[in-house]
Amino acid sequence: MSQIPIVNCVRELRQAQNGLTQQDLADRCGVTRQTIIALESGRYSPSLELAFRLAREFGVSIENIFKWRP
Repeated sequence: MSQIPIVNCVRELRQAQNGLTQQDLADRCGVTRQTIIALESGRYSPSLELAFRLAREFGVSIENIFKWRP
C-alpha cells in the first residue's frame, strides 16, 4: 500500500480546541468519526468539500491544515 502524498495537522488542531473530540469534529463536518480517525492517521485524503469544512471549523486556511509531501 502506498502512502498518501498529503500530510495534515488535523489532530493537533483538534487537540488545541480544548476538549474537541473526534466525534465532535465529525458531527460539525457532517462525516463519521471513522473518517476523522482515518484522516488523522494519514490513511485518507479528504474531499475538497471536507477540506473546506475543516478549515472553516478551525478558522484557518486549507494550506494551514494540509501539506503536499513530494
